[in-house]
Amino acid sequence: MVAIAITRSIAIDSDEIVETYTRASGPGGQHVNTTDSAVLLRFDVANSPGLPDAVKNRLVDLAGSRMTREGVLILRSEGARSQLLNRQDVRDRLIALIREATIVPKKRRPTKPTKASQKRRVEGKVKRASVKQGRGKVRVE
Repeated sequence: MVAIAITRSIAIDSDEIVETYTRASGPGGQHVNTTDSAVLLRFDVANSPGLPDAVKNRLVDLAGSRMTREGVLILRSEGARSQLLNRQDVRDRLIALIREATIVPKKRRPTKPTKASQKRRVEGKVKRASVKQGRGKVRVE
């Protein structure tokens, strides 16, 4: 039962992470066909006591298709030939994802267009309207 530090105030218990090992595709030659070097990490975000609710909600949004309906985050790593390297890679990606979820996005302050930009817009519209009007039939009086 080792705590994994995410930030100064947030830590998750290593028992909350379930890792399974499978055969990987990719580099490794014949070695890849005989060893379980790919790592599939499952982390139950919905039932994790170490994460605040706000972080859980942002994590669900960030995870996208990597999150199941039950609230379990699934990450997979099979890039390295070594199970140990894949395990470290997938844990690092989990920590990075949770850290990203701890950052509160800034509120957008709505801005108004400047007087000059409004004037330029209207002048452009008037000019365009006169060009289009010039394409009509010519009236002879």
